[in-house]
Amino acid sequence: MRTLCASTLIGEFFVIGFAGLVAMKDDSLTVSTVWTVSGIAMLFSLLLCGVLTRPGGLQLGWALQIALIASGFVVPHMFFLGAVFAGLWWASIHYGRQVDAAKARFAAQTAEPEPQA
Repeated sequence: MRTLCASTLIGEFFVIGFAGLVAMKDDSLTVSTVWTVSGIAMLFSLLLCGVLTRPGGLQLGWALQIALIASGFVVPHMFFLGAVFAGLWWASIHYGRQVDAAKARFAAQTAEPEPQA
């Protein structure tokens, strides 16, 4: 699960950066504000890769997904991209858990000694 979730977060890192470039074109926002907010969100997505397996890591990931969707109020395309990444986040958790369970079953099967004939 960690690998899939981390891959999603790395993708979000780049999307946040590109959204920051688009947000710079908004005359009501200063460049420093855009890059402060974007930089914090980009840093958060990278740091989150390291804490996914700790308690609350997945919940922090959901908070990032909500923030990405909410960033659509500044960059309208982020409503769509945020929803896409929220779907990817859900799929990463859901299918990642299935992969982890299958790996655990396989490891348990290979760890059992073969019966002697």
